[in-house]
Amino acid sequence: MAKIRVGRVGEQIKKELSQIIQTELKDPRIGFITVTGVDVTNDMSQARVYLSVLGNDDQKEETLKALARGTGFIRSELGKRIRLRHTPELLFKFDGSIEYGSRIESLLTKINRENGGE
Repeated sequence: MAKIRVGRVGEQIKKELSQIIQTELKDPRIGFITVTGVDVTNDMSQARVYLSVLGNDDQKEETLKALARGTGFIRSELGKRIRLRHTPELLFKFDGSIEYGSRIESLLTKINRENGGE
């Protein structure tokens, strides 16, 4: 039962964070971000937020720094939108799976071209 609730809370946090980052944060260093997933600990004290950021490594780093600075604001906004006893601590991490997937796709396309499109 608890796992189902943690999963639902994670999904709700993901939805709300996407909205907060896109509409409430006014930091120009924050690029195009997609919240790809949220893992909440069983005691709901922490939420690992996985992000996909468009841009080069410097832009990604700037985005992460800007999010780190805005964490207090983001948590308070999240607390207003989601009714929990304690708003979880947010840990922002990059989700490399999308980049990894597109890298594999481009490699497969290249191999396919080299083999004459067979």
